[in-house]
Amino acid sequence: MTALHVAALRQRLRSLGARPVHEERVLRQWARAESQAHGRRRPEDFLPQSLRAALPALEAELDALAVLRPDHAGADGARRLLVGLADGRAVEAVLLPRGGLCVSSQVGCAVGCVFCSTGIGGLERQLGSAEIVAQVALARRLRPVTKVVFMGMGEPAHNLDAVLEAIDLLGTGGGIGHKQLVFSTVGDRRVFERLPQGRVKPALALSLHSTDPAVRARLLPRAPEIAPDELVALGDAYARATGYPMQVQWTLLDGINDTAAEIDGLVRVLAGKLAVLNLIPYNAVDGLAWQRPAAERSEALARELHRRGILTKLRRSAGQDVQAGCGQLRARHERSDTRRVDIVTYEKR
Repeated sequence: MTALHVAALRQRLRSLGARPVHEERVLRQWARAESQAHGRRRPEDFLPQSLRAALPALEAELDALAVLRPDHAGADGARRLLVGLADGRAVEAVLLPRGGLCVSSQVGCAVGCVFCSTGIGGLERQLGSAEIVAQVALARRLRPVTKVVFMGMGEPAHNLDAVLEAIDLLGTGGGIGHKQLVFSTVGDRRVFERLPQGRVKPALALSLHSTDPAVRARLLPRAPEIAPDELVALGDAYARATGYPMQVQWTLLDGINDTAAEIDGLVRVLAGKLAVLNLIPYNAVDGLAWQRPAAERSEALARELHRRGILTKLRRSAGQDVQAGCGQLRARHERSDTRRVDIVTYEKR
């Protein structure tokens, strides 16, 4: 199956007689999870007859791009969704408290972060931009969505064209504010070249996790070789150009990146930057040795960084009680299907 992209949808609509205003109307209604009959203008008074005739089949095809499989609601309002794709594969999305949604950009991931459930199986395929938007449409049928973060399965920079095309539609017809679209990346120079060129400029989140190049290379073995200092500087330049603070994501791993040396490193690289540091206690993954620090240790880290001038937020990972970490639901579902999942363990050294 060839992944479906928004550009292909636009071409199909044009082949059915849609002019740009019709095309935008159809895509807007889809991205907002609203029926084509919703709104002040009735389709029969507005859309070409050839397009109206094709709409039922097109809407059915779009609905089939992302269908709800098992989902789990957390006590904190998070809801973890297993999203079935038209080819039988599955990705994860997480409805977050306060209108947020975390979406996936790939089936699997090639970066291989050693603490991540998604990275265990590697990359299976890229999602099309329409499949990314379809996750938002699916979620909006469950509850309102006002913020979309690209922090689910996959590395958005490895599927850059599709992710940016999805962001463009969500930030225009989809009605999501530009700074409420958050592009997350482990760091790729193409990101810093392309993001400023779009008509929708999302906020940026950098998955940093260590300021020590050797430690970071061990944690993120296939991330581009960009020194943490340079990566933060590139992110800061984009943040200042857009006016949106950069989010620096830091998964707290006990005994790995919760040390005094890492605190000093964070103060060094983030001082004076337009950035918010998000300390995220690790979501344990079955079969992996990593653990989160004790709550008291995490709180002490946040206080120390704040005292030293770094705007720091200690995040309570959404959906802890339902294992809402990326890739966990999909892995568990695959195990329940009796398909073998090889688990690789890593020793902390």
